[in-house]
Amino acid sequence: MIRVLIVEDDPMVAELNRRYLEKISDFTLAAIVRNGDEALAFLEDNRVDLVLLDVFMPGMNGFEFLAEIRRREYKTDVILVTAARDKQSIQAALRQGAVDYLIKPFEFERFQAALLAYRQRVNFIENHADFSQTALDEQVFRQSASVEKNDLPKGLDRHTLKRVWECIVASTGEFTAESMAGFVGISQVSMRKYLKYLEMEGLLSVKINYGAVGRPISKYQCTTERTTLNFND
Repeated sequence: MIRVLIVEDDPMVAELNRRYLEKISDFTLAAIVRNGDEALAFLEDNRVDLVLLDVFMPGMNGFEFLAEIRRREYKTDVILVTAARDKQSIQAALRQGAVDYLIKPFEFERFQAALLAYRQRVNFIENHADFSQTALDEQVFRQSASVEKNDLPKGLDRHTLKRVWECIVASTGEFTAESMAGFVGISQVSMRKYLKYLEMEGLLSVKINYGAVGRPISKYQCTTERTTLNFND
């Protein structure tokens, strides 16, 4: 089992993360702590494979904690789970070895995708003594961005997906399902399915804007510099 430490000062968010974690096999909760200081104290006496780490916390914040566990050479991986979306925060997370970055608020599917990708990477590395470049690219660094024909969810077409991605790359900044549907020429319902798939693949980020009235608006943004998706027949 992969032992997970949740570091989160908001009790409601911590509980949500705990419930999400319980839904995914091969993961078990080691503990929930409120800040970096408590997390360090727990790590001194307990094995933790993965930390779900908030940034803005009282006392030692998330980035200070991340820097400290790297200094101490703890064999613990970290996924940032935070509202911080600025360039400096994302760069700091990457430079200090975070394996994923979840921007609040997020849906269960994105949380699940992050943990399943982590589990796949851990299992792959543990079960191999040496590696080819292709295997590393596909299983660890996820550089190929290939989409297997048979791996697409039911109702999605690879040619339409390719067109959607080309239009996303051509756009600048944030966009909505409505605006992109008009750009591509498909229904909003269909567009939301393609955007959900790309989000789960880690190629899009989404944030939800709550207005004074009406339903929330989801705004999407590309998270990669890739311009094409590769399809294997």
